[in-house]
Amino acid sequence: MEEVPLINVIARLPSRPLIGAVFSALGLLASEIALAEQVLKDPQPFEAQYRLEVRGWPGANITHRLSNEGSHWLSDMRFSVTVARGQEFSRFSLNDDDTHALLYSSSYSLLGVGDSYQLNERDIPTLDRQTALFDLSRRAGHEDCTESAPCEIEFVDHKGRDEHFQYYVDKQRVTDPGSLGMPGGEFEALNVSLIDVEKPDRLLQIRFHPDWPGLILSVVYQKEGSRETQLTLTNFNPNGGATP
Repeated sequence: MEEVPLINVIARLPSRPLIGAVFSALGLLASEIALAEQVLKDPQPFEAQYRLEVRGWPGANITHRLSNEGSHWLSDMRFSVTVARGQEFSRFSLNDDDTHALLYSSSYSLLGVGDSYQLNERDIPTLDRQTALFDLSRRAGHEDCTESAPCEIEFVDHKGRDEHFQYYVDKQRVTDPGSLGMPGGEFEALNVSLIDVEKPDRLLQIRFHPDWPGLILSVVYQKEGSRETQLTLTNFNPNGGATP
């Protein structure tokens, strides 16, 4: 059985559909597109909680921390439900507008049986999927990526295999009442639509907050027009981000 994917759309752990859905949510993509505007937001530490809903599986809560570790950053996501648990994290450094992956690790356990993966810097020619989630959210809206002329993106999956997608960006006015720990008010959410060129019947739509690189507001994954997976921000702590 093929896994139910979320963000990288194609995690490949055939007998682990729930685990795959969660850890697809933990990854994303890298872009080598030149920026139309060379001013990117600096990262800020935070802690967020998301609710993951996968069709045919029990829902799961995901905790996401972005932490500063001096010369580099740590993006850490983890989840736990009755029958499964797992974690995915990546360390990366920033040099002005460039993001450089240093280390990637993921592990999962389903009914006490699981596996783990690790990629060192030499194993990541582009970006790993956790670092790329941060990088794409930071770059979104700064490139001329449209539905008629999408940008190309690449990253490596949890096993170091190259993946290629296209994406385009729309902006949408959002009113947040402050119920998630954010200051209330309006802002322009960044809506990123991702397309697997080899599987055009699949569409991934991610909504990022424009002021917090790496922070996801929502994700919807559709296959053949049907919603398969949904991720929603449920809590946000701008004072979080401490190293777990």
